[in-house]
Amino acid sequence: MNLIKAFLIYFLTMSAALAAPGAHGPGGEHLDAPGGSHAQTDAGPRIDTFSESFELVGHLQGGELSMLIDRYATNEPVLNGKLEIEFNGLKAPAKFHADHGDYAIDDANLLKELAKPGKHSLMFTLTVGEESDLLEGTLEVKGEADAHTHDDEHGHAFSLRNWAIGGVLLAILLVAIILSMRRRKHNSGK
Repeated sequence: MNLIKAFLIYFLTMSAALAAPGAHGPGGEHLDAPGGSHAQTDAGPRIDTFSESFELVGHLQGGELSMLIDRYATNEPVLNGKLEIEFNGLKAPAKFHADHGDYAIDDANLLKELAKPGKHSLMFTLTVGEESDLLEGTLEVKGEADAHTHDDEHGHAFSLRNWAIGGVLLAILLVAIILSMRRRKHNSGK
């Protein structure tokens, strides 16, 4: 009976260990990513910038650059503003999507340039009512070689961690079995 309890403890501990830091969700996102109102949920290129008044977080994915904008001090969403992006002489207005509360750039020429590997310095001009602000940020798009290097490093670290966790859990299981056997021997000797 104690052996069954030991196996039960082992499997419960193992399932908790697999969700330990570095674990991934169904979309491949890191489950230990820093929290906040704009946690990254995809593996696409991301931009995060702010000024004294506003904060902008964007993702390059699915044929558009999608951005959420909040007031920096209160995290209140900025809705129905006017947003324009500039990159290497190309300018494009963002469309506001009321259903998602985001702004999106879908200009084919601009997106083609942004999809190229490298660090892209972007300038955003935001107008909300009587307020206007400039936000600058860098969107880093990794090349295929960079992506494979990250995956290889991440996979290697994940593999070593799994072996270490498995070894610790195996040691705990062995100690539980030995203690159980000693108790049985001690109880049968009385």
